[in-house]
Amino acid sequence: MRSNDHPGRAISDGEAETLTPVRWPVLSATVKILTGTMVLLSLLWALQIAPEVGLEISREQFLSAVLGCALAAAFFQAAAQNDSGLRMALLSVIGLAAVVLLFLISFGYPTYQMSFAFRTIEMQAISIVVTSVVMIALWRLTGMMMFIVVSSFMLYALIGHLAPSPLTGIETSLQDLLLYLTFDPNAMLGTPLAVVAEIVILFVFFGGVLVASGCGEFFIELASACLGRQVGGPAKIAVIASALFGSVSGSAVSNVVTTGVITIPLMRRSGYSPEDAGGIESVASTGGQLMPPIMGAAAFLMATFLEVPYADVALAALLPAAFYFIAAFMQVDLLARRDRLRPMDSQPRPVGTILREGWHFIGAFAVLLGSLFILRIPTEVSAIYGTIAIAVPALFKSYRGQRLTLRGFVDCISAAGKTVVDLVVIVACAGFIIGILNITAGGFAVTMALAELGEGQIALLLLMAALVSIVLGMGMPTTGVYVLLAALVAPALVAAGIQPMAAHLFILYFGMMSMITPPIALAAFAASTISGSDPVRTGFSAMRFGWIAYVVPIVFVGNPALLGDGTATEIIMVCASLIVAVLLIGSALAGYFVQNFSPALRMIWGVAGLGVALAAAGVAGEDHLMTGQLLACVVGLTVIAVELLLFFRSGGRAKLYHNWMRNR
Repeated sequence: MRSNDHPGRAISDGEAETLTPVRWPVLSATVKILTGTMVLLSLLWALQIAPEVGLEISREQFLSAVLGCALAAAFFQAAAQNDSGLRMALLSVIGLAAVVLLFLISFGYPTYQMSFAFRTIEMQAISIVVTSVVMIALWRLTGMMMFIVVSSFMLYALIGHLAPSPLTGIETSLQDLLLYLTFDPNAMLGTPLAVVAEIVILFVFFGGVLVASGCGEFFIELASACLGRQVGGPAKIAVIASALFGSVSGSAVSNVVTTGVITIPLMRRSGYSPEDAGGIESVASTGGQLMPPIMGAAAFLMATFLEVPYADVALAALLPAAFYFIAAFMQVDLLARRDRLRPMDSQPRPVGTILREGWHFIGAFAVLLGSLFILRIPTEVSAIYGTIAIAVPALFKSYRGQRLTLRGFVDCISAAGKTVVDLVVIVACAGFIIGILNITAGGFAVTMALAELGEGQIALLLLMAALVSIVLGMGMPTTGVYVLLAALVAPALVAAGIQPMAAHLFILYFGMMSMITPPIALAAFAASTISGSDPVRTGFSAMRFGWIAYVVPIVFVGNPALLGDGTATEIIMVCASLIVAVLLIGSALAGYFVQNFSPALRMIWGVAGLGVALAAAGVAGEDHLMTGQLLACVVGLTVIAVELLLFFRSGGRAKLYHNWMRNR
């Protein structure tokens, strides 16, 4: 079993099992039925079929059924790949117990809810088995890190009343804890699981139908046609194609292994080092989790936590995501010009031809975006409309010989469920954490402690939040990190005066940055296996190309205009400041603008760029924000102008003409 966010984890655990051939075909077929059932349940719930036929089904009943299918699929999949009959039988029994007990909860939930105060023997037995099975599944699917984190919270629930102030929790017994975690709608069957079951599964299905229809190749070809013949074209293709594909996949590692198998060899052939090729791809793929319209599961959770439409989250994230990719694009361009790298050897097909052949992909996105942002249709229903908009034409129209068939469409249903099995288990455990914080009042205690620390020291609070996000994210899925930080850290940031949207995007950014930050940079490690580079060096290369992701959260926390929360003048001013900062810092890191930089010049440009970025973040204070940004931009532009003047005085025009002719 292998997590969608962690395909590179488990050389020693999950990956070894994934590579094991299927030895029990009946179990493998059962997995397809279970995962397909998950998607069908989500479709039926989104379309509200039950009320139409006179059935009253609560959300908790629906969630119990989805979780039961996911747990059973996880254990049956492991059993199907096991060559030991005894171990296969044990895994199968656990999977069978999971689906039977969760469906028992589903069918009898109204009765259990009425009997909750009586703590019946039946409910106690079910709670012990279910929580144990969920924790075992978490360990097998994600490794030790997430398991240890959730176990630590369970331990806190039992001994938190002995903790020193201000972390003292409310005393609770093991019996009460397990009952609460299993049956209460604020725990395992709570918001995180609801978001995945109601929304994320349908968007994963939408993305799967797109890919099965040839959309992945369409994105890569479109990027190649626009950028392939430019200097450093393969790296620019990686940035744009990964941004486009990542906006659908919403998973950093799956994005790396999907687009990277094409873009990384192209970059290597054009002259990029293995570390830089892997770093560029991992940065571009990681940014897919920030790129609307889908942005990964965490963004849907964010909309629920903030109690705002998902469209508001996507619109707020649009400008920061754009600058993320602008900075990456600009830096790969500067690096290519500095090292005089070659464009692509092959001649890509014309853009018009690609668009004519792939118009149905554009139409699907138009339907999705129109439903979300114009018609304001519920998110899950918009996903269904988008899926219909691509599935219907793709059944009759192929792209480069790849066409969606009826069997392929059916396979997409089970494949979508299989993709989110790990995520369903993770968010169920995230519900454990939220439930523990509720029953012990631990969340309030942590928030108050952080708020006291951050009182008058916002910079220290932000630094701590960023470090905690990165550290927790190392080896953990972004979704799990986000839920944990949204419960613990985000309330403290909001209490300190930070806008709620900015606070939640802040922790999402830094949680996501764990994907490219050594020592456990999962996206960079996945890219290194393709590029043949050292994983840690690839991670540090990715940090260099993705530097903007460590800066832009500071900017939108200090200046929410970057999230669209401001006047047109304020938004234009912060964007202008960031463009100047990106050019200055990117050139300093590359050591090149129009010519190579000396170490002293790199430092001057770097300091100037950092100053412009800090001014954009409002370090001068709200009263002097516009003035500070304007002065910083003038200084930054002066540095650029002086460099251009010196370059042209030294015969730069002839050099530019020569380089242009060489790269034609």
